[in-house]
Amino acid sequence: MTPDEARSLLLTTASLEREGIPASRVRSMASGGEIVAVHRGRYVRSDRWDAAYRESRHLLSVVAADAFRRSDDAVFAFASAAVVHGLPLYRHQAGAPHICTPHADGIVRRGRALRRHEIAIADADRVVVGGIPVTSLQRTVYDLIRTTSRETALACADAALRSVAWDDGRLTYDDAAAETWRSGLKGRIARNAGARGIRQARWIADFAEGRAQLPGESTSRLYLADLGFARPRLQVPFPGPNGAVYRIDFGLDDVRAWGEFDGMGKYLDTEMLGTTSSRKALQDEKEREDWIRGRSQWRFARWGSAHIATARALGSRLASFGIAPAR
Repeated sequence: MTPDEARSLLLTTASLEREGIPASRVRSMASGGEIVAVHRGRYVRSDRWDAAYRESRHLLSVVAADAFRRSDDAVFAFASAAVVHGLPLYRHQAGAPHICTPHADGIVRRGRALRRHEIAIADADRVVVGGIPVTSLQRTVYDLIRTTSRETALACADAALRSVAWDDGRLTYDDAAAETWRSGLKGRIARNAGARGIRQARWIADFAEGRAQLPGESTSRLYLADLGFARPRLQVPFPGPNGAVYRIDFGLDDVRAWGEFDGMGKYLDTEMLGTTSSRKALQDEKEREDWIRGRSQWRFARWGSAHIATARALGSRLASFGIAPAR
């Protein structure tokens, strides 16, 4: 969801009145569950809210809060900047929108409507995205990889690198662009050696990889490292029949195995399926796997969200396929 799309979903008392709903009914609609209050005087229809991912829900609250912003010095930051940039908030509950104001004592003032961080944001670290003032992509990633869990941090850093270096049309990855951006992030980390969470930030900046397509792939890679596997290749091209090229999520070269993180969306989501039926998608995937397994003579393991609850859970899943770290 983009900021403009979020704005189109927001309702006010005035907009509801234009639909013929009197102001006296708005409160009862909210208490009755017809609409959800996302900020003071801003609402979203319940069906839209229920269907939205956590990133979209937080973006709705950010866009709603921005309508009340009175200072040009204020800038949205942390998770709130992340959703404006289109980054994931994997396993992270953002709470109220985060906004920075130009003071330097670092105090965080928590309220029901906003979390105000009294932090000075340099002009070079400010951008406007979709009409909303936010911290730059690099500053946003720097803030999050220091202050969130490893899973959230890596998913965020991977997605940022992907936005910089991956070309969806050509299915190519610009290594030079990725490394230039990574170098800038690492330079920022080096200049703030004593900051909170800087050791984790340093590790995430080194480990981040923009070829990861989903947060589940990022977390899988994190847990593979925890389990002792060598760093895998990602989105590995494999020659298929009749000139086709298959892309495999993980190439575990050290143990001669392939790995795929499977979200059920590609078998059930009508937008992802297009005109293909679920049955046909499953059949195509089986034929693809059989081809790769037969041609490579490598083991082939699949796992889903339930198998990356912990590193141990992923290790157990891989062991069931006879896949274990090289000793």
